[in-house]
This record gives sequence, structure tokens and C-alpha cells, in this order.
Amino acid sequence: MNTKQLLVLSAAAIAMLGAAGAVQAETYEGVQSIASQASRADVRTEAVTAAHNANPYADGANSGPAQVIASSTSRAAVRAEAVAAARSDNPYAEGASSGVAPIVASTVDRATVRAAARAAARGDALPL
Repeated sequence: MNTKQLLVLSAAAIAMLGAAGAVQAETYEGVQSIASQASRADVRTEAVTAAHNANPYADGANSGPAQVIASSTSRAAVRAEAVAAARSDNPYAEGASSGVAPIVASTVDRATVRAAARAAARGDALPL
């Protein structure tokens, strides 16, 4: 193709794109007037009623007071557990902060583990 043909084809493509864009354009219809059938007093009454009702979309902290949960543990038992925990050496000794992990005996030789680690570092496949 020569330069003239390329210019003609590109002009035709641009014209087609412009025509397609003009067909889909929206029109401005000005400011729309509000046509309401309810009077101001009716709207005010509905607003007051809605403001006094519970919020149907509330969740989390906005949902109001929490529901009371019935417990099977007596108050005295919970108090005894709390006193025992407060008098222990570490009242937060649960989970990750419970102290040093115990030593677990392994069945794998240390040399085997080191060889597998070196092989993995070199990119070799690990035996499964």
C-alpha cells in the first residue's frame, strides 16, 4: 500500500468512528420537575415514624445492646478460675507466650536434615 491509500483508509476509519459515536450520544433534557403526590405533612409524618423505628440496616456496634448469653458455668467457678490465674506466675501463659517450646525427639538424623537443606538450597529436588 502506498501513502495515499493509507491516508484514505485512516480517514475513512476515523469518519466511521465519529459517526458511531454521534449515534450513541446522550441529550440534555434540562432540569426535571419533581412530581410528588404526597403533601409535606405526610412526608414529615413518615420521616418521624422512620426515625423512631429501629434501624433495619444496623450491624456491629450500631445494632444496640448485646443479647444476654446464658452460661452453664456458675459465677463461683468463674471467680475461682480468675483467682487461680491471677495468683499464678504468668497469668498470660497461653498460646505463643506460654514459655519455651518443649524439646521434641526426632527420628531423623541431623546429617540427613543438613544434606536435605543443602540440596534444597542448590535447587535439587527433595526426596519424598
